[in-house]
Amino acid sequence: MRKKHLYILFAILIVSAVLLTACGGKKLGTEENPIIWAVVPSGETERVVSGFDQVADMINQETGLVIKPFVATEYAGVIEALCSDPPKAHMASLATFAYILAHEKGCANAVLVANRYGSPVYNGQIFVRADSGINSLADLKGKTFCRPDPLSTSGWIIPSITLKAAGVDPDKDLAQIVDAGSHDASVAGVYNGDCDAGASYVDARTRIEEDYPDVMDVIKVIEVSADIPNDGVQFVTGFDPELQNQIVDALLKISETDAGKEALDTAYQWNALEKHDDSFYDAFRQVLDAAGVSPEELQ
Repeated sequence: MRKKHLYILFAILIVSAVLLTACGGKKLGTEENPIIWAVVPSGETERVVSGFDQVADMINQETGLVIKPFVATEYAGVIEALCSDPPKAHMASLATFAYILAHEKGCANAVLVANRYGSPVYNGQIFVRADSGINSLADLKGKTFCRPDPLSTSGWIIPSITLKAAGVDPDKDLAQIVDAGSHDASVAGVYNGDCDAGASYVDARTRIEEDYPDVMDVIKVIEVSADIPNDGVQFVTGFDPELQNQIVDALLKISETDAGKEALDTAYQWNALEKHDDSFYDAFRQVLDAAGVSPEELQ
C-alpha cells in the first residue's frame, strides 16, 4: 500500500512538472510571472499608478505574491485584457457598467466592492459652467459634452440614458462628444471652456480644487443620477481560488490600516472594501433593463 502511495505521489509530481513546463516554468505571482491588476485612471494617471503600486507592495508584504498594476487608457482595453486567451490581466478594478459587460462576456467575477464615504454606492453628475446660461438638460442641445470614457458608468452610460429621457439624443443632438480621459479632466474641460457640459462621479470637482480653487463656484451641477454600485476588485474567470483568497484577505486587512487607507484613497478614493459577489449589481441591471438598454448596445 505504501508503495502504491509513493507511485501516486510520484505521478502527481510528474503532472505538476508538466504543467509548470507548459506555463514556461513560471509560477503565477512571482517576479517572472506576476499577477496583472488592470485599472483605468479615474483621475491624474501618476497619482493613480502611485496608489496602486503602494497597494501591490502591501499585498506582497502580506502574501509574498507579486502583483503588477497595468494602467489602460480606457475600460475597453481592460475588458480585452481579461477576455483574451490566455488572459493578459488576472484581476481588475472596473467601473460598474464595464464590469457588467465583462461579466456578460464570461471574463470577470466581482469579489470586492469599494466603500466611499460610508457607502458601497455612488452617484453621477452632469455639470456646466455657472455663467453658461445652461440651466437644464434640454438646454444641452447643440452643445459640446466632455465624458471621461465611453464605458464610464457615471461619466457616460447613465448620463446618456438621462439625456435621452430629457429629449436630448446624444448621438444626434450634441454638437460634439469629447473623451477627456478621466473624471478630473472632464471637470477641467468644462472649467476651461473646452466643453459646454460634462459628466463625472459626485463630486469629482474636489479633485481639481488645488489647481482650480474656485471650481465649486465656477462649475454648476444640473443633474444628479440615481444610486450606482461602486467599482471594486474583480478576478478573471477561472482564477486560482487559493490565490484569490490570499489577495482578498490581504486587501481587507490592508484597508483597515492607516497606510492602506491612504494608498487606497490615492489610487481610487476608496475608503474601505466590502465583500460582494455579482448579485450586488442586479439592481443596477434592472435600471438598465427598465431603460431598454443592454450592455452590448453601448459598448
